[in-house]
Amino acid sequence: MSAQNLEVLDHTVQLTHEWVNELRERLDWPSSRDALRLMRAVLTEVRDHIPHAEVAQLSAQMPLLIRGMFFEGWQPARTSGHDRDAAHFLAAIDRRVGQVDGYRGRDDIAAVFATLANRVSEGELRHVRHALPPAIRSFWPADTIWDD
Repeated sequence: MSAQNLEVLDHTVQLTHEWVNELRERLDWPSSRDALRLMRAVLTEVRDHIPHAEVAQLSAQMPLLIRGMFFEGWQPARTSGHDRDAAHFLAAIDRRVGQVDGYRGRDDIAAVFATLANRVSEGELRHVRHALPPAIRSFWPADTIWDD
């Protein structure tokens, strides 16, 4: 039992650490903070490139803290005009990640998608992948794709 009787908070902190630690290990980075920054950057760019109903369905499978970061600052009316090509997607993430030692761009973005593939249901991931523009979908690692 939680010392503060706030088990829901303890549980989401634990789940968030699991997601971030998995990503950090995939990246082979020493910093959980940098891994979380990358996760947040990728997830918010994905959010801005899929339909709003899909955003809600994907977020329902995230730990509460990650879901909060996923929605923070979101302005749904301003997301429909996002550039849908891979270069803009990558550049937007690069800007948000900043100067992280060892950041490898596309390979590290694929690590976020691999973490999602391990944490989110297969059916939901199929929906998200198919909702993404093909150029952005190409960032997804082949070994986490069940059908196309």
